[in-house]
Amino acid sequence: MQASRFVETLKSELIALAELGDENAAAAARRIAVSLQGSLSLTLLSALGEAARELSPQIPEGRVEVRLVGQDPELIFIREEAETAPAVSDEAFTARISLRLPDALKRSVEDAAESEGVSANTWIVRVISQSVHGRGRRSGKRLTGFAES
Repeated sequence: MQASRFVETLKSELIALAELGDENAAAAARRIAVSLQGSLSLTLLSALGEAARELSPQIPEGRVEVRLVGQDPELIFIREEAETAPAVSDEAFTARISLRLPDALKRSVEDAAESEGVSANTWIVRVISQSVHGRGRRSGKRLTGFAES
């Protein structure tokens, strides 16, 4: 997607609207349009990011990401493999650890686990496993994975 095309269209419309007034208004509108160019690009990118965040939970087999190629955003579909939850019951775990959490964090963990239909223990094991073995990995100066804002 060429974001610059949309930004230029908005800029042109602002200038055309201002030219209905006198020369001072037209000159001011041209200066404002040039000044707004960066903000318009960022606003468009933010709107695309929000749209991707709203769509992703509705897609069971993947998610939508916004990536920048140069200065142009691209909407990319990322197919995710179904996460395999541990198929064992809590009794089959062999190691035990005591973990103290602030009440607010504990409630957040319980809410997240409930929304996924698993126990808090299973949810915590999955998140720790992904953190240790999964999604974001650092290699030298590169970090691979994904981010949400």
